[in-house]
Amino acid sequence: MGGLFEKFVNRMPPKCRNELTLWYFSHIAIPLVGYVGPKIVEVTDTRVVIKVKLRRHTINHLKSMYFGALCTAADVAGGLVAMNYIAKTGKKVHLSFKNFHADFIKRAEGDTLFTNDQGDEILRFIDRAIESGERMEMPVHVVATVPDKFGNEPVAKFTLTVSVKCKS
Repeated sequence: MGGLFEKFVNRMPPKCRNELTLWYFSHIAIPLVGYVGPKIVEVTDTRVVIKVKLRRHTINHLKSMYFGALCTAADVAGGLVAMNYIAKTGKKVHLSFKNFHADFIKRAEGDTLFTNDQGDEILRFIDRAIESGERMEMPVHVVATVPDKFGNEPVAKFTLTVSVKCKS
């Protein structure tokens, strides 16, 4: 997202900005995200919660959420705070995930929430990367839960290494 679009988005209320950012990545940048259909439950500077419904596009042959759908939602939950903050800085910062680790603990047999509580750390990390001008990396943790079935007990845990570099 760049130029006029970014300026337009930055003037929007945060909830609208988050929804538009997710829509952009779901339909324009990475259509696979749109196929999985993640929805924003909560986005603040400190926390992201994304929900993916167990439905035809996300279910596997065992009637639980397909691991590809789980990983896609973890990607969104792991990157949304960083993408929003990068847009606010007005700097050209490239963000990508260098590696990905997943621990699948239980079958996700219902609508699944993906939570990332590292917002403060991510914001400080991006500020340091902008100051240094060097490529920097940080592990980001996302926990998946199925509240209707298991409460707050994790069904999966993800660690994504986010890699950022500020371009002049």
